[in-house]
Amino acid sequence: MTKRYEPTEEELEISRIRLPREGEVLGIVDSMLGGDRMKVICDDNKERICRIPGKLRKRVWIRERDLVLIEPWKIQGDKRGDVIFRYTPTQANWLKKNGYIKNLQI
Repeated sequence: MTKRYEPTEEELEISRIRLPREGEVLGIVDSMLGGDRMKVICDDNKERICRIPGKLRKRVWIRERDLVLIEPWKIQGDKRGDVIFRYTPTQANWLKKNGYIKNLQI
């Protein structure tokens, strides 16, 4: 009987990373404003007030200095946006190492 290859937990986590698609921006949470809103410094050198949509509100806990994926609004896209995804520290390090994060300091 041969032993089957089982990937480690870290390899599983990295293999499922959500990459930014067209119209999405990476950002770091600068401060929490209350009412499910936060100030995010984005990779395109803009500061946006972002909200957590209802489907993520109870499932994802976001803190300051977390790396998040933002979808800017169609109207006021330079100032507002929605949080789509929160990255774990391991995923954030992988994104930085592979060149997806350019202007942010993690």
